[in-house]
Amino acid sequence: MTEEEFDAFYATAFPRIVGQLYALTGDHGEAQDVVQEAFVRAWDRRGSFLAEEAPEAWIRTVAMRLAVSRWRRARRWLELVRHNPPADRTPGPGPEHTVLVEALRQLPEAQRQAVVLHHLCDLTIQQIAAETGSPAGTVKARLSRGRAALAQLLSPEEKEESRV
Repeated sequence: MTEEEFDAFYATAFPRIVGQLYALTGDHGEAQDVVQEAFVRAWDRRGSFLAEEAPEAWIRTVAMRLAVSRWRRARRWLELVRHNPPADRTPGPGPEHTVLVEALRQLPEAQRQAVVLHHLCDLTIQQIAAETGSPAGTVKARLSRGRAALAQLLSPEEKEESRV
């Protein structure tokens, strides 16, 4: 089968087979996916494809088998989830985390980036310099200033004075 013949076959058969698989699956997107996958498999064997007596039936059969296979995988997954349900809920961030993030937001972007990369991502000064394109001395200065600013923002005395 030449590319032109296969393209013509695809153009005429695809919408019809998608309609049939849509009736089977009840999901138009799923029907399109499995029919498309069946055509990909037919494309791989297009040299002998026209020699078969019913190429459209072959596409439909492959697409139906793909749909059933997906159903089975989905059903197995549901059974697995039912037997091993996920944890109730993941707790949200604690108050310390929220305070830290708020303090980080108050830092200039370059200082915040240096502090986060160094203390949260565990990057060295040289790695931060390479990633940001800044000299190592500049990274050290940003870290120092960022730490000093965070210390002031997070100190208990500063919080109490701001409340009064």
